[in-house]
Amino acid sequence: MQITRLARAALLMTAAAFAAANAPAQSLPSRPIRILVGFAPGGATDLVARLYAQQLKDALGAPVIVENKAGASELMAIRTLMASPPDGSTLWLAAGSSLTMGPAVRKDLPYDPVKDFTQIGLVATAPGVFFVHPSVPVRTLGELIAYAKENPGKLNYGSAGVGSSSHLQMEYLLKAAGISMIHIPYKAANESVQAVAGGSVHVGLAPAQPVIALASDGKVRAVAVTSTRRLTALLDVPTMAEAATGELKGMSGYTFYGLVGPAKLPNDIVVKINAAINKVSAMPEVAEKMREGFSAEPATSTPASYRRYVDKELAKWREIGKSLKTE
Repeated sequence: MQITRLARAALLMTAAAFAAANAPAQSLPSRPIRILVGFAPGGATDLVARLYAQQLKDALGAPVIVENKAGASELMAIRTLMASPPDGSTLWLAAGSSLTMGPAVRKDLPYDPVKDFTQIGLVATAPGVFFVHPSVPVRTLGELIAYAKENPGKLNYGSAGVGSSSHLQMEYLLKAAGISMIHIPYKAANESVQAVAGGSVHVGLAPAQPVIALASDGKVRAVAVTSTRRLTALLDVPTMAEAATGELKGMSGYTFYGLVGPAKLPNDIVVKINAAINKVSAMPEVAEKMREGFSAEPATSTPASYRRYVDKELAKWREIGKSLKTE
């Protein structure tokens, strides 16, 4: 009797394994795939999303559209994603601020970046630029820090919103440098950049792309870039390694962009979309546009390596966030 039960169990296990191995692969729905962007049109995240969407439609064999849901530190886009079926029809181009920085340092967010999403693939990384309005009498990062120390409470800075990369990276700078500035949050990086250019805000940190044209026109003054090498469009602006001292010298990143799906997205779909991202990132015309047009670096990954990347960023910002002002 014991042998019979064991034999029956073995047969059932074999049958289950055979069925799983021969189960039909999940396919993307025939309707258009939408990529949610948590920022207004024209911003850095939106531009990257639209560039990739143009190419993904061929790589995935389905129409791909970009849908902007700006506001609330990307929560409008996030809530839409979380309410969507896990079939690949709704994706989100997440910025590092909402995927790792914000969740790592804030306790009031209604989502968990590990449990509530499916990480699909890394799309790109991007440096940031520290800049000031020309009325601020500084030309280097060191001079900015010294001026802030000599004039406590006089300077303000703009960001793309509470919990954004620009907000948290600026607060990290203030903490490390031992200075203070008043935080003025906006809904998008472009708005904060324009506020500095208009003179209503003194200091900013934003992706390079919206800063470059204004810097060349003299409407803002770039003082440092958070990249490992100088940017082609801002060759006279030093990197943080060149411009900063102490722990600020290691401030070499700003944000990243990754494609994310709802929780429980089938693995077959994840693998297919990941392969499509990698294919687009490897296109020479896309790489040139990303580097020369957006000052960003296209990336490739596997779903597993991207999950490890997200986990590493979360751990880093949780440690930094222990003593960071996040409001």
